[in-house]
Amino acid sequence: MRREVVFVTSEMYPFSKSGGLGDVLGAQPLALHRMGVPTSVITPFYGRLRTADYGIHLTISDCHVGYPWDPITCDIYEADYHGMKVYFVHRGEYFDRRYYYNDHKGDYFDNCERFIFFCRAAMALLRRLGTPPAVLHANDWQSGLVPAYLHFWRQTDPFWADTRSVMTIHNLAFQGRFASRLFTGCGLPPQAWTMSGVEFWGDFNLLKAGIAYADMVTTVSPSYAREILGPAYGCGLEGILQARQHALHGILNGADYGIWNPAQDKFLPCRYGPPDGSGAVDPQGFAGKQRCKTALLDELGLAPELARRPVLGFIGRLRGQKGIDLLLDIVPRLMERNVGVIILGEGNLAHEARALDLMETYRGRLCAIVGYTEDLAHRIQAGSDIFLMPSRYEPCGLTQMYALRYGTPPVATAVGGLRDTIVPWPSPEATGFTFGRSDPQLFLEAILDAVHYWEHDTEGWRAMMTRAMHQDFSWERAGRSYVNLYRQLGFDFS
Repeated sequence: MRREVVFVTSEMYPFSKSGGLGDVLGAQPLALHRMGVPTSVITPFYGRLRTADYGIHLTISDCHVGYPWDPITCDIYEADYHGMKVYFVHRGEYFDRRYYYNDHKGDYFDNCERFIFFCRAAMALLRRLGTPPAVLHANDWQSGLVPAYLHFWRQTDPFWADTRSVMTIHNLAFQGRFASRLFTGCGLPPQAWTMSGVEFWGDFNLLKAGIAYADMVTTVSPSYAREILGPAYGCGLEGILQARQHALHGILNGADYGIWNPAQDKFLPCRYGPPDGSGAVDPQGFAGKQRCKTALLDELGLAPELARRPVLGFIGRLRGQKGIDLLLDIVPRLMERNVGVIILGEGNLAHEARALDLMETYRGRLCAIVGYTEDLAHRIQAGSDIFLMPSRYEPCGLTQMYALRYGTPPVATAVGGLRDTIVPWPSPEATGFTFGRSDPQLFLEAILDAVHYWEHDTEGWRAMMTRAMHQDFSWERAGRSYVNLYRQLGFDFS
């Protein structure tokens, strides 16, 4: 049996998703699998797991985990996802909940216990399957203990001796920081409790565990890899990241164009170019996008006359990171320019309430939808003229990549992956607009630049749309970088 790269993740689209992590882990392992890298995924079996389209079945019952008390076990389910195995860790009291990590009251009180259990269950499953992985690829704090377990266990257990690990940081702000007492019994030896290990200002930090003990650490864009080495974006972990800088790599995420592609999007009322792989824009593409815009205005109850004005779309969590407050602050000024605004997302209750209040004030011109539905997100990408991403920080960002493919030039803060994916106006190769820092006035000025361009230079705007639609941020491109990384760890899957 060929040894595999095994991804360990708390989310994987289409089975589970709360944001970009689910999208990435739904696409990255499959892209590598299709490139010839033997790949599988281990993820929790949530109560809201989407399994209808896949033959998921019980494959191991009573797999011994031993945490938080010795006899505890889990069940392992398995699905074939386009020829790639996906394993699901099932334990009802930990994962059968409406939300993955938190509700509106805050994080679940037992999140540390839940994801210690998940990490230990993943390792127990691999031991049970009998073939050691080539690479264990952990993602964010929820699987951060996996590289730490591997580091210590391969010193004493020959089964793990030739397995290597990669820790990918998708968002450094979410670290899995818990009380020190929860370290006891987690399965790591006492020597892991150091400043260079899992200890963080007296707390137990699961993401720091992965950073400290993984053989390679990656993050999801080159710019973000540089940013997190300093205090402005390092979230308190810049010290250990600097210490591990030799092992830190910034690899830009990819977009799944099998799902996010207006030429074949099942959620759109009208599909439009560019078609897959042709390199040429469909001559009906602009008319097709306009039809999507008209249909979206009708669906959301917005004024029909906005079909002849710029419509601005925002899709994202309604939290400070995404800069939703910057958008809400400038809505009155935007309304003076007779534009439409569409907001889709959920998060902070105050931001949700404020967005809904603004919809009442500007009924017919602003629509706020609290929540998230995949199909509506696709139609907003297609039906908007300009896409808004005023993020305070953005490790990579996927929605701007989607916006580019849908011919919806973004207006975004010049941070992280947004800087790496958007060529800013007024460059002759521009694909969008950027502004320097999270300031509502700077954001407004960048939007007004885009609106003015849309109003006064139709030919130039369409040229920008065309360039945007031709951008290639495919996972095949990103996958080659990961293949090279695995090769550095001693594994050549060619």
